[in-house]
Amino acid sequence: MKSEKTIGPVRAWALAAGGMVGGGIYISLGVVIQAAGAWAWLSFAIAGLAALISAYSYGKLSNKFGRSGGAFEFLEEMKHPDVAGSLSWLLIIGYTLTISVYAYAFGHYVAHSFGGSEMIIRALALAIAILMIGLNLMGAGKLTGVEVLIVTGNLLILTVLAVIGMLDWNPSALSDGVPDKPLSAAFVGAAVIFISYEGFQLLAYEYGDLVEPKKYFVPVLVSASIFVIGIYVAVTLGATMILGAGGVVEGKEVALSNAAQKVLGIPGLIGMTVAAAFATSAAINSTLFSTAKLAARITRDKELPKFWGHKNSNNIPDRAVIALGLTAGMLAITGSLSSLVEAASLVFVATFGVVNYLCARTMANGDLVAWIGTVLCAAIGVVLIYHLAHSQPIPLMILASLILISIFVRPILLKKRTSQ
Repeated sequence: MKSEKTIGPVRAWALAAGGMVGGGIYISLGVVIQAAGAWAWLSFAIAGLAALISAYSYGKLSNKFGRSGGAFEFLEEMKHPDVAGSLSWLLIIGYTLTISVYAYAFGHYVAHSFGGSEMIIRALALAIAILMIGLNLMGAGKLTGVEVLIVTGNLLILTVLAVIGMLDWNPSALSDGVPDKPLSAAFVGAAVIFISYEGFQLLAYEYGDLVEPKKYFVPVLVSASIFVIGIYVAVTLGATMILGAGGVVEGKEVALSNAAQKVLGIPGLIGMTVAAAFATSAAINSTLFSTAKLAARITRDKELPKFWGHKNSNNIPDRAVIALGLTAGMLAITGSLSSLVEAASLVFVATFGVVNYLCARTMANGDLVAWIGTVLCAAIGVVLIYHLAHSQPIPLMILASLILISIFVRPILLKKRTSQ
Protein backbone atom coordinates (compact mmCIF):
# COMPACT_ATOMS: atom_id res chain seq x y z
CA MET A 1 0.00 0.00 0.00
CA LYS A 2 1.35 3.42 -0.93
CA SER A 3 2.19 5.95 1.75
CA GLU A 4 0.07 9.09 1.86
CA LYS A 5 3.26 10.98 1.12
CA THR A 6 3.94 9.12 -2.10
CA ILE A 7 3.93 11.45 -5.12
CA GLY A 8 3.26 9.89 -8.52
CA PRO A 9 4.63 11.26 -11.81
CA VAL A 10 1.49 13.21 -12.76
CA ARG A 11 1.31 14.95 -9.39
CA ALA A 12 5.08 15.54 -9.44
CA TRP A 13 4.76 17.18 -12.87
CA ALA A 14 1.99 19.45 -11.63
CA LEU A 15 4.03 20.44 -8.57
CA ALA A 16 7.11 21.18 -10.70
CA ALA A 17 5.13 23.30 -13.17
CA GLY A 18 3.15 24.97 -10.39
CA GLY A 19 6.31 25.75 -8.45
CA MET A 20 7.45 27.87 -11.37
CA VAL A 21 4.17 29.40 -12.55
CA GLY A 22 2.85 29.76 -8.99
CA GLY A 23 4.13 33.28 -8.63
CA GLY A 24 6.55 33.81 -11.49
CA ILE A 25 4.49 35.28 -14.29
CA TYR A 26 2.38 37.43 -11.98
CA ILE A 27 5.34 39.46 -10.76
CA SER A 28 7.77 39.33 -13.67
CA LEU A 29 5.86 40.41 -16.78
CA GLY A 30 6.14 44.17 -16.26
CA VAL A 31 9.72 43.87 -15.00
CA VAL A 32 10.89 41.97 -18.09
CA ILE A 33 9.15 44.30 -20.56
CA GLN A 34 10.70 47.28 -18.80
CA ALA A 35 14.13 45.66 -19.22
CA ALA A 36 13.80 44.09 -22.67
CA GLY A 37 11.00 45.93 -24.47
CA ALA A 38 9.74 44.06 -27.52
CA TRP A 39 12.19 41.22 -26.77
CA ALA A 40 10.53 40.26 -23.47
CA TRP A 41 9.21 37.00 -24.93
CA LEU A 42 12.76 36.07 -25.96
CA SER A 43 13.97 36.86 -22.42
CA PHE A 44 11.62 34.21 -21.07
CA ALA A 45 12.90 31.76 -23.68
CA ILE A 46 16.57 32.40 -22.81
CA ALA A 47 16.02 32.17 -19.04
CA GLY A 48 13.84 29.14 -19.69
CA LEU A 49 16.60 27.38 -21.61
CA ALA A 50 18.98 27.86 -18.68
CA ALA A 51 16.30 26.60 -16.28
CA LEU A 52 15.51 23.64 -18.54
CA ILE A 53 19.12 22.50 -18.55
CA SER A 54 19.33 23.10 -14.81
CA ALA A 55 16.23 20.94 -14.28
CA TYR A 56 17.96 18.20 -16.26
CA SER A 57 21.05 18.52 -14.05
CA TYR A 58 18.99 18.49 -10.86
CA GLY A 59 17.26 15.33 -12.03
CA LYS A 60 20.49 13.59 -13.01
CA LEU A 61 22.24 14.39 -9.73
CA SER A 62 19.19 13.48 -7.62
CA ASN A 63 19.05 10.10 -9.34
CA LYS A 64 22.79 9.57 -8.92
CA PHE A 65 22.79 10.21 -5.17
CA GLY A 66 19.23 8.99 -4.50
CA ARG A 67 18.53 11.54 -1.78
CA SER A 68 16.27 14.52 -1.15
CA GLY A 69 17.88 17.88 -0.53
CA GLY A 70 18.93 19.38 -3.85
CA ALA A 71 22.17 21.33 -4.22
CA PHE A 72 23.13 21.05 -0.54
CA GLU A 73 23.01 17.25 -0.60
CA PHE A 74 24.84 17.10 -3.94
CA LEU A 75 27.78 19.01 -2.48
CA GLU A 76 27.68 17.01 0.75
CA GLU A 77 27.82 13.74 -1.20
CA MET A 78 30.74 15.06 -3.26
CA LYS A 79 32.68 15.90 -0.07
CA HIS A 80 32.46 19.69 -0.38
CA PRO A 81 30.91 20.56 3.01
CA ASP A 82 32.22 24.14 3.10
CA VAL A 83 30.76 24.95 -0.31
CA ALA A 84 27.54 23.17 0.67
CA GLY A 85 27.27 25.29 3.81
CA SER A 86 27.85 28.57 1.97
CA LEU A 87 25.40 27.65 -0.77
CA SER A 88 22.76 26.64 1.79
CA TRP A 89 22.97 30.07 3.41
CA LEU A 90 22.58 31.70 0.00
CA LEU A 91 19.60 29.48 -0.83
CA ILE A 92 17.87 30.46 2.39
CA ILE A 93 18.42 34.12 1.48
CA GLY A 94 17.12 33.49 -2.04
CA TYR A 95 14.03 31.61 -0.87
CA THR A 96 13.23 34.32 1.68
CA LEU A 97 13.41 36.94 -1.06
CA THR A 98 11.21 34.74 -3.24
CA ILE A 99 8.57 34.44 -0.51
CA SER A 100 8.63 38.23 -0.14
CA VAL A 101 8.05 38.65 -3.89
CA TYR A 102 5.04 36.31 -3.77
CA ALA A 103 3.63 38.16 -0.74
CA TYR A 104 4.18 41.46 -2.57
CA ALA A 105 2.26 40.11 -5.58
CA PHE A 106 -0.57 38.78 -3.39
CA GLY A 107 -1.04 42.15 -1.72
CA HIS A 108 -1.13 44.06 -4.99
CA TYR A 109 -3.43 41.69 -6.91
CA VAL A 110 -5.97 41.32 -4.11
CA ALA A 111 -6.01 45.02 -3.20
CA HIS A 112 -6.29 46.03 -6.87
CA SER A 113 -9.58 44.13 -7.20
CA PHE A 114 -11.35 46.51 -4.79
CA GLY A 115 -9.20 49.63 -5.18
CA GLY A 116 -7.30 49.15 -1.93
CA SER A 117 -4.84 51.81 -0.79
CA GLU A 118 -1.08 51.42 -0.40
CA MET A 119 -1.65 50.74 3.30
CA ILE A 120 -4.08 47.93 2.43
CA ILE A 121 -1.58 46.45 -0.02
CA ARG A 122 1.13 46.30 2.64
CA ALA A 123 -1.28 44.92 5.23
CA LEU A 124 -2.35 42.14 2.86
CA ALA A 125 1.26 41.25 2.02
CA LEU A 126 2.13 40.91 5.69
CA ALA A 127 -1.14 39.13 6.47
CA ILE A 128 -0.60 36.39 3.87
CA ALA A 129 2.91 35.79 5.18
CA ILE A 130 1.55 35.42 8.73
CA LEU A 131 -1.29 33.17 7.54
CA MET A 132 1.14 30.85 5.76
CA ILE A 133 3.30 30.76 8.90
CA GLY A 134 0.25 29.56 10.79
CA LEU A 135 -0.58 26.88 8.23
CA ASN A 136 3.00 25.61 8.27
CA LEU A 137 3.08 25.46 12.07
CA MET A 138 -0.07 23.32 11.98
CA GLY A 139 1.64 20.90 9.58
CA ALA A 140 -0.15 22.05 6.41
CA GLY A 141 2.96 23.22 4.62
CA LYS A 142 2.79 20.62 1.89
CA LEU A 143 -0.77 20.04 0.73
CA THR A 144 0.06 18.43 -2.60
CA GLY A 145 -3.53 17.63 -3.54
CA VAL A 146 -4.64 21.23 -3.00
CA GLU A 147 -1.57 22.54 -4.83
CA VAL A 148 -2.30 20.37 -7.88
CA LEU A 149 -5.86 21.73 -8.00
CA ILE A 150 -4.59 25.32 -7.77
CA VAL A 151 -2.00 24.67 -10.48
CA THR A 152 -4.64 23.26 -12.83
CA GLY A 153 -6.93 26.27 -12.45
CA ASN A 154 -4.04 28.70 -12.67
CA LEU A 155 -2.70 27.23 -15.90
CA LEU A 156 -6.19 27.17 -17.43
CA ILE A 157 -6.81 30.88 -16.73
CA LEU A 158 -3.38 31.92 -18.01
CA THR A 159 -3.83 29.85 -21.17
CA VAL A 160 -7.21 31.43 -21.89
CA LEU A 161 -5.74 34.93 -21.46
CA ALA A 162 -2.79 34.11 -23.73
CA VAL A 163 -5.02 32.69 -26.49
CA ILE A 164 -7.44 35.64 -26.37
CA GLY A 165 -4.56 38.11 -26.61
CA MET A 166 -2.80 36.37 -29.48
CA LEU A 167 -6.00 36.05 -31.51
CA ASP A 168 -5.78 39.82 -32.00
CA TRP A 169 -2.20 39.66 -33.28
CA ASN A 170 -0.53 43.07 -33.44
CA PRO A 171 3.31 43.01 -33.38
CA SER A 172 3.53 46.77 -32.88
CA ALA A 173 1.96 46.32 -29.43
CA LEU A 174 5.19 44.66 -28.27
CA SER A 175 6.98 48.02 -28.34
CA ASP A 176 4.13 50.53 -28.00
CA GLY A 177 4.79 52.96 -25.18
CA VAL A 178 8.27 51.77 -24.25
CA PRO A 179 11.73 52.79 -25.53
CA ASP A 180 13.19 50.74 -28.36
CA LYS A 181 15.59 48.07 -27.10
CA PRO A 182 18.33 46.22 -29.00
CA LEU A 183 18.26 42.43 -29.31
CA SER A 184 20.92 42.21 -26.60
CA ALA A 185 18.35 43.54 -24.10
CA ALA A 186 16.77 40.09 -24.20
CA PHE A 187 19.69 38.83 -22.09
CA VAL A 188 19.12 41.60 -19.55
CA GLY A 189 15.46 40.64 -19.39
CA ALA A 190 16.37 36.97 -18.96
CA ALA A 191 18.67 37.88 -16.08
CA VAL A 192 16.27 40.08 -14.13
CA ILE A 193 13.36 37.61 -14.15
CA PHE A 194 15.32 34.40 -13.61
CA ILE A 195 13.43 33.93 -10.34
CA SER A 196 10.38 33.00 -12.43
CA TYR A 197 11.86 29.56 -13.08
CA GLU A 198 13.26 28.65 -9.65
CA GLY A 199 10.24 26.72 -8.36
CA PHE A 200 10.97 23.32 -9.92
CA GLN A 201 13.93 22.75 -7.61
CA LEU A 202 11.63 22.55 -4.58
CA LEU A 203 10.62 19.12 -5.89
CA ALA A 204 14.19 17.95 -5.28
CA TYR A 205 13.45 18.28 -1.56
CA GLU A 206 10.63 15.75 -2.00
CA TYR A 207 12.72 13.23 -3.97
CA GLY A 208 12.31 10.56 -1.28
CA ASP A 209 8.51 10.72 -1.63
CA LEU A 210 8.42 10.23 -5.41
CA VAL A 211 7.23 7.05 -7.11
CA GLU A 212 10.08 5.44 -9.09
CA PRO A 213 12.13 8.65 -9.19
CA LYS A 214 15.00 7.14 -11.17
CA LYS A 215 12.53 6.43 -13.97
CA TYR A 216 10.38 9.55 -13.85
CA PHE A 217 12.24 12.42 -12.19
CA VAL A 218 14.28 13.70 -15.15
CA PRO A 219 11.38 13.45 -17.66
CA VAL A 220 9.04 15.16 -15.17
CA LEU A 221 11.37 18.12 -14.55
CA VAL A 222 12.33 18.53 -18.20
CA SER A 223 8.79 18.30 -19.60
CA ALA A 224 7.42 20.63 -16.91
CA SER A 225 10.13 23.19 -17.72
CA ILE A 226 9.38 23.05 -21.44
CA PHE A 227 5.67 23.53 -20.77
CA VAL A 228 6.27 26.51 -18.48
CA ILE A 229 8.56 28.16 -21.04
CA GLY A 230 5.71 27.90 -23.54
CA ILE A 231 3.19 29.34 -21.05
CA TYR A 232 5.47 32.27 -20.18
CA VAL A 233 6.16 33.15 -23.80
CA ALA A 234 2.47 32.84 -24.75
CA VAL A 235 1.24 34.93 -21.79
CA THR A 236 3.89 37.59 -22.48
CA LEU A 237 2.76 37.88 -26.10
CA GLY A 238 -0.96 37.66 -25.30
CA ALA A 239 -1.02 40.17 -22.43
CA THR A 240 1.14 42.62 -24.38
CA MET A 241 -1.18 42.37 -27.39
CA ILE A 242 -4.06 43.33 -25.07
CA LEU A 243 -2.47 46.20 -23.12
CA GLY A 244 0.49 47.26 -25.23
CA ALA A 245 3.99 47.16 -23.74
CA GLY A 246 3.57 50.58 -22.14
CA GLY A 247 0.32 49.53 -20.49
CA VAL A 248 1.94 46.44 -19.00
CA VAL A 249 4.84 48.46 -17.56
CA GLU A 250 2.57 51.20 -16.23
CA GLY A 251 0.63 48.70 -14.12
CA LYS A 252 3.38 46.11 -13.78
CA GLU A 253 2.38 45.04 -10.26
CA VAL A 254 -1.05 43.86 -11.52
CA ALA A 255 -0.50 43.58 -15.28
CA LEU A 256 -2.39 40.32 -15.74
CA SER A 257 -5.46 41.59 -13.87
CA ASN A 258 -5.49 44.67 -16.10
CA ALA A 259 -5.28 42.49 -19.21
CA ALA A 260 -8.02 40.13 -18.04
CA GLN A 261 -10.32 43.02 -17.14
CA LYS A 262 -9.81 44.71 -20.49
CA VAL A 263 -10.93 41.67 -22.51
CA LEU A 264 -13.38 40.00 -20.11
CA GLY A 265 -14.58 42.85 -17.90
CA ILE A 266 -15.30 42.37 -14.20
CA PRO A 267 -15.49 38.54 -14.50
CA GLY A 268 -11.98 38.60 -15.96
CA LEU A 269 -10.73 40.77 -13.12
CA ILE A 270 -12.30 38.49 -10.52
CA GLY A 271 -11.00 35.33 -12.19
CA MET A 272 -7.45 36.63 -12.46
CA THR A 273 -7.51 37.97 -8.90
CA VAL A 274 -8.61 34.59 -7.56
CA ALA A 275 -5.98 32.80 -9.66
CA ALA A 276 -3.22 35.15 -8.53
CA ALA A 277 -4.26 34.96 -4.87
CA PHE A 278 -4.35 31.18 -4.77
CA ALA A 279 -1.22 30.75 -6.89
CA THR A 280 0.90 33.12 -4.82
CA SER A 281 -0.47 31.75 -1.54
CA ALA A 282 0.39 28.18 -2.55
CA ALA A 283 3.84 29.31 -3.67
CA ILE A 284 4.47 31.05 -0.33
CA ASN A 285 3.24 28.02 1.59
CA SER A 286 5.39 25.44 -0.22
CA THR A 287 8.49 27.64 -0.41
CA LEU A 288 8.31 28.46 3.29
CA PHE A 289 7.87 24.76 4.10
CA SER A 290 10.85 23.68 1.99
CA THR A 291 13.08 26.51 3.22
CA ALA A 292 12.36 25.71 6.88
CA LYS A 293 13.13 22.05 6.16
CA LEU A 294 16.42 23.08 4.55
CA ALA A 295 17.31 25.22 7.57
CA ALA A 296 16.56 22.33 9.93
CA ARG A 297 18.56 19.94 7.75
CA ILE A 298 21.71 22.03 7.71
CA THR A 299 21.34 22.67 11.43
CA ARG A 300 21.97 18.93 11.93
CA ASP A 301 25.34 19.50 10.24
CA LYS A 302 25.95 22.44 12.61
CA GLU A 303 25.77 24.95 9.76
CA LEU A 304 23.23 26.98 11.75
CA PRO A 305 22.62 27.47 15.50
CA LYS A 306 20.34 24.96 17.26
CA PHE A 307 17.62 27.62 17.28
CA TRP A 308 16.84 26.81 13.64
CA GLY A 309 16.43 23.07 14.22
CA HIS A 310 13.80 23.24 16.96
CA LYS A 311 10.56 21.43 16.08
CA ASN A 312 7.05 21.69 17.47
CA SER A 313 4.59 18.89 18.25
CA ASN A 314 3.74 18.60 14.54
CA ASN A 315 7.41 17.90 13.76
CA ILE A 316 7.68 21.29 12.03
CA PRO A 317 10.81 23.47 12.43
CA ASP A 318 8.68 26.16 14.02
CA ARG A 319 11.31 28.76 14.82
CA ALA A 320 12.65 28.60 11.27
CA VAL A 321 9.13 28.97 9.84
CA ILE A 322 8.40 32.01 12.02
CA ALA A 323 11.75 33.73 11.44
CA LEU A 324 11.77 33.18 7.68
CA GLY A 325 8.10 34.06 7.21
CA LEU A 326 8.27 37.28 9.20
CA THR A 327 11.49 38.37 7.47
CA ALA A 328 9.88 37.78 4.07
CA GLY A 329 6.75 39.66 5.15
CA MET A 330 8.78 42.69 6.24
CA LEU A 331 10.74 42.67 2.97
CA ALA A 332 7.47 42.54 1.04
CA ILE A 333 6.18 45.73 2.64
CA THR A 334 9.45 47.66 2.45
CA GLY A 335 11.09 46.61 -0.86
CA SER A 336 10.28 47.49 -4.45
CA LEU A 337 9.20 44.86 -6.97
CA SER A 338 12.26 45.21 -9.22
CA SER A 339 14.81 45.13 -6.41
CA LEU A 340 13.26 42.02 -4.81
CA VAL A 341 12.93 40.16 -8.12
CA GLU A 342 16.42 40.99 -9.36
CA ALA A 343 18.19 40.23 -6.07
CA ALA A 344 16.48 36.83 -5.80
CA SER A 345 17.27 36.09 -9.45
CA LEU A 346 21.00 36.49 -8.80
CA VAL A 347 20.92 33.87 -6.03
CA PHE A 348 19.23 31.31 -8.27
CA VAL A 349 21.40 32.02 -11.30
CA ALA A 350 24.41 31.24 -9.08
CA THR A 351 22.78 28.10 -7.63
CA PHE A 352 21.77 26.72 -11.02
CA GLY A 353 25.24 27.42 -12.38
CA VAL A 354 26.79 25.43 -9.52
CA VAL A 355 24.41 22.50 -10.03
CA ASN A 356 25.09 22.41 -13.78
CA TYR A 357 28.83 22.46 -13.09
CA LEU A 358 28.51 19.60 -10.60
CA CYS A 359 26.51 17.57 -13.10
CA ALA A 360 29.02 18.24 -15.89
CA ARG A 361 31.92 17.16 -13.65
CA THR A 362 30.18 14.18 -12.07
CA MET A 363 28.60 12.38 -14.97
CA ALA A 364 30.77 9.83 -16.80
CA ASN A 365 32.79 11.43 -19.61
CA GLY A 366 31.28 14.77 -18.69
CA ASP A 367 27.88 15.98 -19.80
CA LEU A 368 27.76 18.41 -22.71
CA VAL A 369 24.24 19.58 -21.88
CA ALA A 370 25.25 20.43 -18.32
CA TRP A 371 28.37 22.25 -19.56
CA ILE A 372 26.17 24.37 -21.83
CA GLY A 373 23.98 25.15 -18.82
CA THR A 374 27.03 26.13 -16.78
CA VAL A 375 28.21 28.59 -19.40
CA LEU A 376 24.72 30.00 -19.99
CA CYS A 377 24.10 30.56 -16.25
CA ALA A 378 27.51 32.20 -15.92
CA ALA A 379 26.73 34.56 -18.81
CA ILE A 380 23.31 35.45 -17.38
CA GLY A 381 24.92 36.04 -13.98
CA VAL A 382 27.48 38.46 -15.41
CA VAL A 383 24.76 40.37 -17.25
CA LEU A 384 22.65 40.58 -14.09
CA ILE A 385 25.52 41.84 -11.94
CA TYR A 386 26.33 44.51 -14.54
CA HIS A 387 22.65 45.52 -14.70
CA LEU A 388 22.28 45.66 -10.91
CA ALA A 389 25.45 47.72 -10.57
CA HIS A 390 23.87 50.40 -12.76
CA SER A 391 20.19 50.20 -11.76
CA GLN A 392 20.07 48.72 -8.24
CA PRO A 393 23.49 49.35 -6.63
CA ILE A 394 22.28 49.33 -3.01
CA PRO A 395 20.47 45.94 -3.21
CA LEU A 396 23.51 44.57 -5.06
CA MET A 397 25.86 45.76 -2.31
CA ILE A 398 23.63 44.28 0.38
CA LEU A 399 23.41 40.96 -1.47
CA ALA A 400 27.17 40.96 -2.13
CA SER A 401 27.77 41.53 1.58
CA LEU A 402 25.55 38.58 2.45
CA ILE A 403 27.37 36.40 -0.07
CA LEU A 404 30.75 37.38 1.39
CA ILE A 405 29.45 36.64 4.89
CA SER A 406 28.22 33.20 3.82
CA ILE A 407 31.58 32.37 2.22
CA PHE A 408 34.12 33.93 4.59
CA VAL A 409 32.44 34.81 7.90
CA ARG A 410 30.35 31.63 8.18
CA PRO A 411 33.38 29.31 8.63
CA ILE A 412 34.77 31.60 11.36
CA LEU A 413 31.46 31.62 13.23
CA LEU A 414 31.09 27.85 12.95
CA LYS A 415 34.65 27.27 14.10
CA LYS A 416 34.04 29.53 17.10
CA ARG A 417 30.84 27.68 18.01
CA THR A 418 32.60 24.32 17.71
CA SER A 419 35.46 25.40 19.98
CA GLN A 420 33.00 26.67 22.57
